Amino acid sequence: MPETENGRASGELRIENAHRELLDQVLDKWSLSVLNELCERPCRFNDLRRAIPAVTQKSLTSTLRRLERNGIVEREVVSSRPVAVEYRITPLGKTMRRPVDVLLEWATAHMPEIERARRAFDDLD
Repeated sequence: MPETENGRASGELRIENAHRELLDQVLDKWSLSVLNELCERPCRFNDLRRAIPAVTQKSLTSTLRRLERNGIVEREVVSSRPVAVEYRITPLGKTMRRPVDVLLEWATAHMPEIERARRAFDDLD
């Protein structure tokens, strides 16, 4: 395979540890659900809990902290009584929309093949 300017073979899929860690943190089950909600509008914690009923308080808290740490989500203390926190997607977080949409389009296009492969695999047991 011909090499590119960075020394890798062209077409080579190479996922570095830093990339793997980031993708694990921002593309997991709950993160995608949170991002789906926050792409529509800023939300308070309890709004997110209602919108994603299967998530536990602990998992949602952990997910929001990971997304905030990675610069995907920001939190803002809202001056109200009682004091509340509102979460919103950051400009960096908004740039994730297109790649996630591409992955979802791929999954939709190939779901029949994936389902056939799963059935074939399960029938081997």
